[in-house]
Amino acid sequence: MIKLIIGISGASGVVIAIELLKKLKQIENIETHLVITESAALNFQYETDFNICDIKKMVNFTYDIHDISASIASGSFITNGMIVVPCSMKTVAGIASGYAENLLLRAADVCIKENRKIVVVPREMPLNRIHLRNLKELADNGVIIIPPLLTFYNKYSTIQQQIDHIVGKILMQFNLPSSIPEWTSNMNYKIKII
Repeated sequence: MIKLIIGISGASGVVIAIELLKKLKQIENIETHLVITESAALNFQYETDFNICDIKKMVNFTYDIHDISASIASGSFITNGMIVVPCSMKTVAGIASGYAENLLLRAADVCIKENRKIVVVPREMPLNRIHLRNLKELADNGVIIIPPLLTFYNKYSTIQQQIDHIVGKILMQFNLPSSIPEWTSNMNYKIKII
């Protein structure tokens, strides 16, 4: 059984979290633990037709953002890691500084101290020096940073394909099935060198 903590913070792009949860629900032997910030709950209203009840039905366990006594707040509750998607710069800063003032930040802090994998999908543009410093601090502590960037080599023509690619990249970090085609040298791409 793979146990994953999913944190959704108040950055734009909650649709990426929705698609990730859909994919995880299709994979056998995965137990999902969800914590959502108050700002993220608002973003579901602003950006999607989903409500929080819909999201909670997609996972095995949900926790209140203020429940610091939750199982995921303890290192003795063993998980395979955590994904924070989307991850606001406020949450990036909180994780980077060890400021565990809510359950999402505490769960991330636990994963770092227990040497468990964390994937962060930061949403902000452009990035200022403070953002970059905080992201570097996370990377220096073993956190994997997957910015939700557009991809072009697969010739995707829809936003859904772009989102699926980002979700695939996240899943690959935990060796989970992904829809991303494996790169081969004979993919018939013609590169024009200028």
